[in-house]
Amino acid sequence: MDGNKIKAKVEVDDFLKILRKYGRDKVECTEHTFFRLDEAQRKIYTCEKITEILFQTRPFLVGEQFNSNYAIFFKYNKKVLKCIISLKNNKVNIVTFYFILEWQIPTI
Repeated sequence: MDGNKIKAKVEVDDFLKILRKYGRDKVECTEHTFFRLDEAQRKIYTCEKITEILFQTRPFLVGEQFNSNYAIFFKYNKKVLKCIISLKNNKVNIVTFYFILEWQIPTI
């Protein structure tokens, strides 16, 4: 289970540079991306919407996990959104995303 833990903080600007190299057209979502959402939430938070958040909202925290995925934290609609992505094979794979409570924000 340590694979999901954050091993290192990543500077937000450094992460954004990496993400921009891929571009929006390289983003992929799967059924797993949305597994934490109920049916009503799935109508709001589509792959396009999460891609928009990923590329247009500045995260306040980014961490690299032991499994090489990135955990990205955003302030969004007065909530904290945690997004897990994988950067492999020239693709940005949105592994999952969900809202967390303030006390769940990790200290890195």
